Amino acid sequence: MRIFSKFSLILMATSTLVLTGCQRYTQPQAPSVSKTPAAANNFSLQGKIGVKTPGQSGSAFFTWVQQQDEFDIELSGILGVGKTQISGTPGQVTLNSAKTGLIQAATPEELLQRATGWQAPITHLVDWVQAKPATTQAKISKDGQNRPIQFVEDGWTVDLSYNDQAQLPNKLILKQTFESGQENRITMVIQNR
Repeated sequence: MRIFSKFSLILMATSTLVLTGCQRYTQPQAPSVSKTPAAANNFSLQGKIGVKTPGQSGSAFFTWVQQQDEFDIELSGILGVGKTQISGTPGQVTLNSAKTGLIQAATPEELLQRATGWQAPITHLVDWVQAKPATTQAKISKDGQNRPIQFVEDGWTVDLSYNDQAQLPNKLILKQTFESGQENRITMVIQNR
C-alpha cells in the first residue's frame, strides 16, 4: 500500500516514449497570456502509471481531473485495492490513503519529497500531458507532424508518443538519470481523455 502513495505523487511529476523519425530541436517562446486559452488546464485523464526507481517498482491505475490550478487524482491497484487520493489547490496539496493517513504540503514537489524522499518537477506534468513544455528553457524535439516527442527540462527527459494523427500524447515516459547510470523512470499510459 505504501507504494501506491509514492506512485500518486510521482504521477503528478512525469512520463513518455522515444519516437524515431524526423526530429528537430527548437527553443520555445514564453506563452503570451492572450494566447493561452482559458480552458487550457481543464482536463480529465484515466490510465495506468508505472514507476521504477533504483529502490522499487510498481504500477497503479489513475484518474486525474484538472481544473485550472486545482486537481484531484485517485490511484488504485487491481479491482480498486489500495486507493490513494491526492487533491490540490494553490498553496495546499494533500495525500490520503489507508496506509499513510493524511499527508499535507504546500506544493506537489514538497509532498513528493515528504512521501518518497526524492524530488521531481511534478507541476510540469500538467503541461507535459498536454504536449507543451513547462518552461522556456525546455529543449524540444518534434516529429514530422510538428508534434513534440521529447522535452528535456529541469533534469528530466520526457518522451511522448501518440496514437495515429492525435495531437495529444497517449504515453509519456519520464526519465531522470544519475551519474551512477541508475535512473528514476515513470511510464504513464493515458487510456481515456
